[in-house]
Amino acid sequence: MKVSRRKTLFLIGGLLAGSLLNSPTVLAGEKEINGAGATFPYPVYVSWAKKYYEETGIRVNYQGIGSGGGIRQITARTVDFGGSDKMLSPVELEKRGLYQFPAVIGSIVVVYNLPGVGDGKLKLSNKAVSDIFMGKIKYWDNPEIKKDNPYVKLPHMRITVVHRAEGSGTTWNFTYWLSHISPEWKENVGYGKVVNWPTGMGAKGNAGVAAYVRRIPGAIGYVEYAYKLQNRLKAAQLQTTERNFIKPTVKSFKSAAAHASLFWESHFYTRGNILLAPGKDSWPLTVATMILLPKEKVSKNREVTQFFDWAFRNGDEIAEKLGYVPLPQSLKESIRHYWEKVVFNQK
Repeated sequence: MKVSRRKTLFLIGGLLAGSLLNSPTVLAGEKEINGAGATFPYPVYVSWAKKYYEETGIRVNYQGIGSGGGIRQITARTVDFGGSDKMLSPVELEKRGLYQFPAVIGSIVVVYNLPGVGDGKLKLSNKAVSDIFMGKIKYWDNPEIKKDNPYVKLPHMRITVVHRAEGSGTTWNFTYWLSHISPEWKENVGYGKVVNWPTGMGAKGNAGVAAYVRRIPGAIGYVEYAYKLQNRLKAAQLQTTERNFIKPTVKSFKSAAAHASLFWESHFYTRGNILLAPGKDSWPLTVATMILLPKEKVSKNREVTQFFDWAFRNGDEIAEKLGYVPLPQSLKESIRHYWEKVVFNQK
């Protein structure tokens, strides 16, 4: 099927990023917690919620609608917690009346559908990635790609760029990274939850991008690593901050996560998240995904934090199986301190 490269498309079906956790009707008297936001952590939140319900009888519903939607919904108080891959600054948190803490660490990968080229076999330099998403490189056998892949048979196939169609924390982090590796991208496109993409087609959620890349020969996109695993996609090697090529692996994600500087005094905010972590073994697109709580909902906040405290104690194995990196124990303790000293210490 031929698809217009200029037309923004939305995916509905499969693992729908905007769907609720499938569960029976909530019975009278059952506790229920509702959240919405980033699709980046959707697989792990759903898996945690299922196990949590089995153990406690408390139902956690999470709607994957994108970070922008999550921020809007928690600001409007239509959900109990929001999910965002874009960290909010202390000033913005105060303006919206919110608290913030990290829940899990994941990574963004560049996925491709290139017949004859296996998973992890393709190397994309900083310049090659930025030029592809700028629309300057249009075919896979472009010299800029070929020079780093002398032993890979690259076809003369048109590149189809697939990007997010809605406000997205994954997009914020991916374009922030592009802005720091490419002066041209920074000057002409910049970064944000929504940007004016120079080329390509849009899809809804990480699931939508993954589905289109899987279906379209010659496609390239960016998704959270769990979606790469679930959809059996191929991911490119990228350059670290030291310019060596590296594969996306849990080991390289953990190496980046070890450099995280997240402190409770600043609501765990750092402008660049964990992106561009130093070290030749650190994946450059590693991200901590955040939970947003409304300041005034003390009783419901206790229910939400009890769920995440349970996840911190019991959910690491689930997270690792899905390709996420659990938070370090020291950071978990810092979050618990934040809950007690900030979230529940209201005077």
